[in-house]
Amino acid sequence: MSRSAHPAGPRHADVLPEGHYSAPAADLNALDEKVWSRTVTRDADGALTVGGIAVARLAEEFGTPAYFLDESDFRARCRAWADAFGPDADVFYAGKAFLSRAVVRWLTEEGLNLDVCSGGELTTALDAGMPAERIAFHGNNKTVAEIERAVTAGVGRIVLDSFQEIVRVAHIAQRHGVRQRVQIRVTVGVEAHTHEFIATAHEDQKFGIALADGQAAEAVRRALSLDGLDLIGVHSHIGSQIFDMAGFEVSARRVVQLLAEIRDEHGVELPEIDLGGGLGIAYTSDDDPREPHEIAKALSDIVTRECEAAKLRTPRISVEPGRAIVGPTAFTLYEVGTIKPLEGLRTYVSVDGGMSDNIRTALYDAEYSVALVSRTSDAEPMLVRVVGKHCESGDIVVKDAFLPADLAPGDLIAVPATGAYCRSMASNYNHALRPPVVAVRDGEARVIVRRETEEDLLRLDVG
Repeated sequence: MSRSAHPAGPRHADVLPEGHYSAPAADLNALDEKVWSRTVTRDADGALTVGGIAVARLAEEFGTPAYFLDESDFRARCRAWADAFGPDADVFYAGKAFLSRAVVRWLTEEGLNLDVCSGGELTTALDAGMPAERIAFHGNNKTVAEIERAVTAGVGRIVLDSFQEIVRVAHIAQRHGVRQRVQIRVTVGVEAHTHEFIATAHEDQKFGIALADGQAAEAVRRALSLDGLDLIGVHSHIGSQIFDMAGFEVSARRVVQLLAEIRDEHGVELPEIDLGGGLGIAYTSDDDPREPHEIAKALSDIVTRECEAAKLRTPRISVEPGRAIVGPTAFTLYEVGTIKPLEGLRTYVSVDGGMSDNIRTALYDAEYSVALVSRTSDAEPMLVRVVGKHCESGDIVVKDAFLPADLAPGDLIAVPATGAYCRSMASNYNHALRPPVVAVRDGEARVIVRRETEEDLLRLDVG
């Protein structure tokens, strides 16, 4: 297909619209290692490769849009988190970020535990061989059937999210003659620096039991009084895409204060504390995430210091990275279709996917990077908005970015850092077919979640 330039759109900063965008790199062909997985590079012809395979070959074999997951990078990140926290702490991968049977097997092999928050995630975990005792079960409204499945399977912990659930889990556990290990999720009143919809530790939201008005203390009283429950600790999660550790410090202080109150009232020192997940990743060059060993040291220091002040034994720490593991390991590959320059504004670049494979931009106003990956270009940069093919004006993949001015239909572009919450939140809007997830490693690529087909859509439509 011809790579001739289309009519020129705006080029330079003097015509940039209001809003967030990254200034053009000195070399648009350069790859920012912060936002790409570790085996991504460009070959001698300038095409992007991952795991030693060029994207043109991947597009030809698997089609577009598609998610390509760097298995070596995923495994390396699992090991980095496990090594950072060591044998005296627990790392639970948050399955909601992205879960498949292949991912469960990788987690099992790399020594991580797994956090699930639905019956479907639990089924996937058990089917793929994750030992039940290494599974934690979250959720603000677990059904009786889901709790029954978790208890009978022997999951390692259920995180209790309400007073009703305390009784519900206790009743089911007693009926099956077991004492179910549980934690109580508390909301600690910390406002994480994140989007309103993903901040989870302030009182006015659906998760957890409030600490401020004594409800959490009452939840502990009830859990300790029920024979079917083995209360092992408390759980706190303050939000998502967080870079600042200050929120964790405040959260840990308040949770440790609760542990001290439990000791003083009940004579019990709970052995575990779960500080949740939510650690941020680099979606653009402006993001500066911390390494796992830095996070581990910071959290350990915070908890140890607070426990020493409260004269408590330091409990076993758990964390729940999901995005921080899988997010950077994948990119979404698209083919460019329509290119529409709007003089004095920007150029709209339409791709063959959109909000059906990445809802985060529309839902959270999320920012992403994008690159031309099927070739290199010496053309000057142009300001673009990458949009999808859906019947929504909000169908935006990348709000504002720079791509070469000779971009043309048929080019391949890629959006990095799409491993988390893209395939797991994908939809069939406009009857779109959800893309495949392809694992790439050491020159080999294989489908781990296949592309949906029109037959799949019709099979579900029984009308």
